[in-house]
Amino acid sequence: MSARNNPLPPPTRSATTPYKKGDETHDRILNAALAAFGNSGFARVTTRQIAEEAGINLPALNYYFGNKEGLYLACAHEILARYRESMAAVGEAAAASLEGPPDPDGARAQLKLLLTALARFLLTSASEQNRLFVQRELADPGRAFEVLYAGLWRPGIELVAQLIIAASSARLTTAQARVRAVMMIAGLTGFQSGAPIISRTMGKAASLTMVIEALEAQVDALAR
Repeated sequence: MSARNNPLPPPTRSATTPYKKGDETHDRILNAALAAFGNSGFARVTTRQIAEEAGINLPALNYYFGNKEGLYLACAHEILARYRESMAAVGEAAAASLEGPPDPDGARAQLKLLLTALARFLLTSASEQNRLFVQRELADPGRAFEVLYAGLWRPGIELVAQLIIAASSARLTTAQARVRAVMMIAGLTGFQSGAPIISRTMGKAASLTMVIEALEAQVDALAR
């Protein structure tokens, strides 16, 4: 599920002095912005509010991100970066498996690994700030939505759909496979959104185990 051809490049604080990974001030601003934009939306948030939440002054925020729009887009690119850090290896292995001769059993195995990794990321690793930001963009799409669509959702759906086609021995059309891919991924995001209720009623570890078992059953059904 690697990203490619993003329509909006990630902003940097300048062409000659980009921030260093792990820059504490930069990261603090981003985390405050992810929460603010996720809770209130782009239009209702001011850079002054974010600066106050981050415990820095407004010139420091502008130094790193230029303006409100730059900070907003940087939030989307930060989500992509966190996602790739967790999912790049399994996504690349799954994509590589499609390059050889058709292998339905291998495709089902790779699909299980991919969906399991995605379930673990969404249900145990993804931050609350990330979740809120993504949900806001889904409900009220802005320019960050296009970044997330081009770098995350579109390539993710396409990869899962291609694995589904291979796993079903090409019995499914591309359109049918895409529908199933969206349903599988959307189901996981639904569990992520309802995490507080699910954890309280089922227990976090139990719910993750059951989600993975259900996903594997869906993948196994492709062989029938």
